[in-house]
Amino acid sequence: MEGKTEGIIRKIAVTGPESTGKSMLTVQLASRYGTVWVPEYAREYLDRIGRPYEEDDILRIAQGQMRNEESMHHRASNFLFCDTELLVTKIWSEVKYGRCHPWILQAMEIHRYDLFLLCDIDLPWEPDPLREHPHRRQFLFDLYFNELTAKGWPFAVVSGIGEERTKDAISIINTFFPGSM
Repeated sequence: MEGKTEGIIRKIAVTGPESTGKSMLTVQLASRYGTVWVPEYAREYLDRIGRPYEEDDILRIAQGQMRNEESMHHRASNFLFCDTELLVTKIWSEVKYGRCHPWILQAMEIHRYDLFLLCDIDLPWEPDPLREHPHRRQFLFDLYFNELTAKGWPFAVVSGIGEERTKDAISIINTFFPGSM
């Protein structure tokens, strides 16, 4: 996994509402394609600060996520799988505070992904101290779907439970990037 192979690194963002299996799927896909992945920086950050988060923390999280992504890019081979990205921080900020920091909005327009895998809400909700919206899953999913559609960014919805979800994601990736096996 160490060392970049020659050629283009395709960046794939795994996105969607809370408790939709983003982290697990990201790890599984990186393993399947023999590459590295970028973990969700929000979890690390929120565990470290030791207090309830504030609006300014969302900007710090977005910037930390981008730094981590940039640092992992040189280690990737063919694909770089990203567990969340700026769309997550945008939607999180807008839902929680009714607005989003201009840095995040501007960075979203510059920072591109070759494919977004939007995780469906067909998995059972799993409680976690950092999750906030167990009863708003459809609302949140619709925000992601509508935003990706409006932006015209390449995306597909990943669904299924367990191995079915991983197989669905692999099928989507192989369709979008023929010869990626």
